[in-house]
Amino acid sequence: MKLRLPQRSAGAREAMTFEHSMLRTATLCLIAFGAVMVYSASSGTSLLQGGGDSSQYLKRYLLSAVLGLVALGYFSKHGVATVKRFTPVILFASLAGLVLVLMPGFGIQANGAQRWIGAGPLQIQPSELAKLALVLYAAGLIAAKPRRTRSLKGVGPLILIAAVMGLLIIAEPDLGTTIVISLTLGALLVVGGVPMRHLAMLAGTLVFLVLVVALLEPYRRARLTAFLNPWADAQGSGFQSVQAMIAIGSGGPFGVGLGQSVQKLFYLPEAHTDMILAVIGEELGFVGIAGVLFLYGMIAYAGLRAARLARDLYSKLLAAGITSVILIQATVNFFAVLGVLPLTGVPLPFISYGNSNLVVLLAGMGILINVAQRPAARAKLRVVQGDRSRPKPKAKRTADADSRDRSRGNRRARGAGAGGRRRAAG
Repeated sequence: MKLRLPQRSAGAREAMTFEHSMLRTATLCLIAFGAVMVYSASSGTSLLQGGGDSSQYLKRYLLSAVLGLVALGYFSKHGVATVKRFTPVILFASLAGLVLVLMPGFGIQANGAQRWIGAGPLQIQPSELAKLALVLYAAGLIAAKPRRTRSLKGVGPLILIAAVMGLLIIAEPDLGTTIVISLTLGALLVVGGVPMRHLAMLAGTLVFLVLVVALLEPYRRARLTAFLNPWADAQGSGFQSVQAMIAIGSGGPFGVGLGQSVQKLFYLPEAHTDMILAVIGEELGFVGIAGVLFLYGMIAYAGLRAARLARDLYSKLLAAGITSVILIQATVNFFAVLGVLPLTGVPLPFISYGNSNLVVLLAGMGILINVAQRPAARAKLRVVQGDRSRPKPKAKRTADADSRDRSRGNRRARGAGAGGRRRAAG
């Protein structure tokens, strides 16, 4: 009997695992649901504002979804190998985009923020690519030398890259994405094995810096005040939070019906983007919100399970990092809409309208699925039949067997001697 590792054929590598199926199912369900809710949340205002096309945001969402699904299909087959090779290029492109978006003539300003580059309908938000680039860089850095996580000095390059990204994104300004990047960095350091005392020091420093940044700008102070008591200025800084609470409260357990929301008609700002969860709560009620939570729970379970079963440290860190990006972004959006956190402008993954966010997250999901399709091989015992033409090796004899054979030989010898003496006497 020999111990052999099972050999994987080309067809076996493409076979769906349990985690692969769950991730793909949850993602497709979220995209289909997102298309319905984007149309429901945006059609009324698009028509009433004089655009004449009630489905303009739906068309853009579907175009982004198609591009993202193409990326998902490619990365689900070649994701780990591709991103490992092109991580420096992706990291450089994200940092260059964050710099260009702040330069006059390149950045596009909207709603008081300068976060996009491009022209016309083709606009890219570099901060969305930065989230994925940070995960890729962290996975490569830690997997190359796992012992570097024993101290913060060892992961200094990773912290430096995250700090540069955070400062550039805050300058746009976009505090919500900075928070997502900071929490993602913390999740990667936890998975990488950084001691908890070092993480506590880093977390305390980051919380202090975030509070300082939040208090420096008047509109951020207003958001923080509105979070603590939105009803104190229901027509001013607390308007968005109050309207979200009214929408969710109006929905009750089962909602007022799909497409029947009242708050989305000029009462709820950005209803089809950051506040789409409030529209879901009003039209589909608690049941609709619970269904969305269930789909994110599927991604959490399958993503973390894929990370645990991954064949190497690099794949484990990739799976854990991408899963963390999706879950952190969803959690921040949920808590902000429900009034547990200040409003930060973080979209709901796969559901909110946002071209760059949707394409990047679908590409990341493709990488995660690729990790889930490549679990570590498990050793199995197999009985290997030997070649019958070869002579069988002699079995080793034990000391007890040798002593038993000697005693049998002595008895036969004594018996033979006694028989000979009797014949001679006769």
